[in-house]
Amino acid sequence: MADQPHTEQSSARGHTVEIEQGTLHVRVEHAGQVLADSHRPLLLRETGLPVRYYLPAADVRMDLLTPSESHTFCPFKGTASYWSLPDGAKDLVWSYPEPIPEVAQIKDHLCFYDTAVVTDET
Repeated sequence: MADQPHTEQSSARGHTVEIEQGTLHVRVEHAGQVLADSHRPLLLRETGLPVRYYLPAADVRMDLLTPSESHTFCPFKGTASYWSLPDGAKDLVWSYPEPIPEVAQIKDHLCFYDTAVVTDET
């Protein structure tokens, strides 16, 4: 029998965040350039939002990204920091450098807006 994926789940006030270790191949491209390539995504499922792929920082081309001054706060994950591309793709990438304890797994992982994410099972 195959190992079951490890999941973490938290919920508050009817809002649920579930994190699962994925095995999909996730590649992120922008204007023909690969920004990330990972076989170790975390799949984050959150009430009212599409599935998000959080990729380990080691699998992201951080050398192509510029830190943004943008920050947002989510009561279910914490304060997000953003990165942009020099070509003007502003705040394309985000992460939670100090996530709340219930979603600590996403620390040191980055997420891209889903319009830039390509997945396959190879």
